[in-house]
Amino acid sequence: MAEKYDCLKLENQICFPLYAASREIIKKYHPFLEELELTYTQYIVMMVFWEDESITVKDLGKKLFLDSGTLTPVLKSLEVKGLVKRERSKEDERVVIARITEDGLKMREKAVEIPMKMQGCANISSEEAAELYRILHKMLGDTM
Repeated sequence: MAEKYDCLKLENQICFPLYAASREIIKKYHPFLEELELTYTQYIVMMVFWEDESITVKDLGKKLFLDSGTLTPVLKSLEVKGLVKRERSKEDERVVIARITEDGLKMREKAVEIPMKMQGCANISSEEAAELYRILHKMLGDTM
């Protein structure tokens, strides 16, 4: 009878260590992001803008695995901070395009050190990190 409920044991769940590790990593980002006055979600959005200076909100959501209910308030707060600007497409009013501002581009200079500061926080080798990255993207259905 006990075997029937083994699937409910926390130790048998892959989701739990993923959840806990994610929370811990984000917690370690906090002091670095606090200097930029960004949340982690705002930071990953800005990372996309530092790579692609302009992107549709729909594509941004796909890239970050975020729905519009999460993404819209994040973009709104970044817009209030003067880091991004949203506008409707001239070709199709239904499409919203978000662009990074000059201030958003300047922030990249402050943020460039964060990945190096975070590198030692995971307590795994660079080879293990690369393998974990590959596995996690495989789980997300991303064929890199």
